[in-house]
Amino acid sequence: MGRLLSQLAHVELITPKPDESLKFFTDVMGLIETARQGNSVYLRGWGSHLHHELVLTEGPAPALGHIGWRAAGPYELEVAVERLETGGAGVGWYTETPGHGPAFRFRNPGGHLQEIFWETERFQPPAELAPNYPNRPQRYAPRGIAARTLDHVTVTSANIMDNFHWYRDTLGFRFMEWTVLDEHPDMPIFGMLTTCERAHDLGMVADFSSIPGRLHHVSFWLDQIGDVLRAADLLLESGTRIEYGPGRHGMGEQTFLYFREPGGLRLELNSGGYRNYLPDWEAVKWTPAQGSNDFYRHNTSPPSMMESFPPDRPSDERANPWAQGRAA
Repeated sequence: MGRLLSQLAHVELITPKPDESLKFFTDVMGLIETARQGNSVYLRGWGSHLHHELVLTEGPAPALGHIGWRAAGPYELEVAVERLETGGAGVGWYTETPGHGPAFRFRNPGGHLQEIFWETERFQPPAELAPNYPNRPQRYAPRGIAARTLDHVTVTSANIMDNFHWYRDTLGFRFMEWTVLDEHPDMPIFGMLTTCERAHDLGMVADFSSIPGRLHHVSFWLDQIGDVLRAADLLLESGTRIEYGPGRHGMGEQTFLYFREPGGLRLELNSGGYRNYLPDWEAVKWTPAQGSNDFYRHNTSPPSMMESFPPDRPSDERANPWAQGRAA
């Protein structure tokens, strides 16, 4: 059968600084708050048709809460649930989230909590945000960086290839590209999967910390490459330290920019990139020397880019300038 999933719908992030994180995502990133429930706040980019794309939940340390995927249809949801239950990955149905219908929760082999749903609430803009263009969910009224939509999420894995095959065989993801170390050509360190025509909406980076369910980063989409450069200015003006970039990845060919939000989690901004529609695409193998991470082959990522969340040791904010996502 065809695709079981239509898109990456939302990501829940755990932050130990909920007020500061919320202010950052609304004032600097330009996201729009749509609901609150318990200790969670729901937000979306201006170009999203869904009720929310990001959930901020208060917690003791920066971490991933869960990842939400929308099914390609009600029948595809049934097929996905059957496969997950048969494979022993199912957690059960969850119905307590605003903005969408019943969601079936599961864990991948790396321990990441995820959910799939079909029924969803479309965003209904207030009068002042009524769109000029009928195919948009709201008027373009930029604030801060003005992130348009959620782009992808990258998680960790102690066995990348096994996870790739699990997503492909269980949920119908396309395995797009992966990279190994130049000096260890049999050691995968990063790879990409997709539910759609983008290069990826799910990334996976090698992690041998023995901590399950870790997050590496969440990415948001900007319309133009120039918007990424403008975002770098806005981040610096807000007192946010840039961790890596602006630059361009070879894998996926996106222009990128990495930084940390006040709760400590890594975010990325993307623009550009390719589109791939081949149903029989064969995954491409890279090495860093070929430009897998850096298209221009001259800009090495800093050691801090190897950190994932929750951290493998408590952060010492006096020694770690990234603990708050701000310059020391």
